[in-house]
Amino acid sequence: MLPDWNEIIRLRYQKAERMRSENIEPFVHRWLPSHSTAAVRENSAQLIESKEKVRVAGRIIALRMMGKAAFFHIKDESGALQCYVKIDAVPEHSFYVLKTYTDIGDIVGVEGEVFITRTGELTVLAQDYRILAKSMRPLPEKWHGLRDPETRYRQRYVDLIVNDHVRETFVRRSQIVSTMREYLTALGYLEVETPMMHPICGGANARPFKTHHNALDMDLYLRIAPELYLKRLMVGGFERIFEINRNFRNEGISTRHNPEFTMLELYTAYWDYRDTMDLTEDTIRSVAQRVFGATAFTFDGKEFDLGPPFPRLTYLEAIRRFVPGAENVDLRWDDPPEVTKAKIAPFFTPEFDGPTYQLLIDMFEALVEPQLQGPIFITEFAKAVSPLAKSKPGDPLVAERFELYIGGMEIANGYSELNDPQEQYQRFKEQMEARARGDEEAQQMDEDYIRALEYGMPPASGLGIGIDRLVMVLTNSPSIRDVILFPLLKPEKWVAGHEEDPEQPAREREC
Repeated sequence: MLPDWNEIIRLRYQKAERMRSENIEPFVHRWLPSHSTAAVRENSAQLIESKEKVRVAGRIIALRMMGKAAFFHIKDESGALQCYVKIDAVPEHSFYVLKTYTDIGDIVGVEGEVFITRTGELTVLAQDYRILAKSMRPLPEKWHGLRDPETRYRQRYVDLIVNDHVRETFVRRSQIVSTMREYLTALGYLEVETPMMHPICGGANARPFKTHHNALDMDLYLRIAPELYLKRLMVGGFERIFEINRNFRNEGISTRHNPEFTMLELYTAYWDYRDTMDLTEDTIRSVAQRVFGATAFTFDGKEFDLGPPFPRLTYLEAIRRFVPGAENVDLRWDDPPEVTKAKIAPFFTPEFDGPTYQLLIDMFEALVEPQLQGPIFITEFAKAVSPLAKSKPGDPLVAERFELYIGGMEIANGYSELNDPQEQYQRFKEQMEARARGDEEAQQMDEDYIRALEYGMPPASGLGIGIDRLVMVLTNSPSIRDVILFPLLKPEKWVAGHEEDPEQPAREREC
């Protein structure tokens, strides 16, 4: 017997078997509601006056038997509604099914007229009742109280049943994505699809998941970013394109990271990164206004407002602004590492030695990033960590790149796209040298992408927005697992050595 195979579950399976023995189907094939519970509420006055019959269906979330009558609440996708069954108003068979076989959690169908009880509650007076799908497992104790995060993430189906705010979060997520799609399409952007399996992993600095194609006998990688394929389409003549895509990075799991995540990535011909910052700001503000009807939000106990123009600071300005005492420190990308280390010593001790750009990045991530409640654009990143971005004219160590921060998290990343094939080839070579030194996240050489650039790609700017993180900050969700329906989790451990129960359903034994 499996460790959670308890007496309640056993009894419910036995009820289902008894129903079958009496020719009562515990899992019906079809039963069409005429109204949702929300439609009944919205049209209650008309339905009461006309005495029109309604057919509603949903899961029983509360049940009160009273001898020859019963009250229960059903819940469907749109809300909850009370139903009333009394012995002389329904066929004898229907009341028998209710009294003998019904449990909280069952999905049922009710047909009848709408009325208001003496206590003022809108109710369906049943003229017919049937079980549509028998629930074999009880809902959590006090059905509205499932709070354990591990259980919620692992059994999202139960989480959605009992926690209305969870359902609302995912409704909002869907609205955010669809609104973003509509907004960009109205601006003339074309939605495209690019491969999810790549022969060469590229487009970002990240460790990939590796797989193998048997028929072609070749290794493939789940994409870490669609960037290089989208820019191939720019070479082909598309000037405004976007993809809402799933990416996969073989990295750690945290409240801000899931190995499988969703991004919006777009490219615009003839723009640079400043134009794309404007688009990023306009898009996020517009999505917030259309979906939530507001620009002011709270995340992690702190307020931010998407209404005013988003401030813009360079990377080095941000360090001077947000690190107390560093206001007048002359930080430079071209300083020798030992000089930089001495300059930042009063404020930050790096864990490892490295080049100047890495020392400054480590300091930024430790001391500045958590303070960027934003929204705020950070610009002018080190070119060394931006291998696909154009360098700033007159400052070859700096890339024309930005990141948008909200709630202390990077929400978006964009830059002026490097379209010089010779320089891109050299950048790839530098990345390969980094890989040879042990950097597993450095990018690989993509010779076909170089060949594409040799045909000519117009000046362009790109953008990536982390959909999961954007949903987090707009819905005040503290963990990325709260906005991904089925986040990656460690395998659930079953108790070893349990014996099979021959009376237990075969499907349960196979689990």
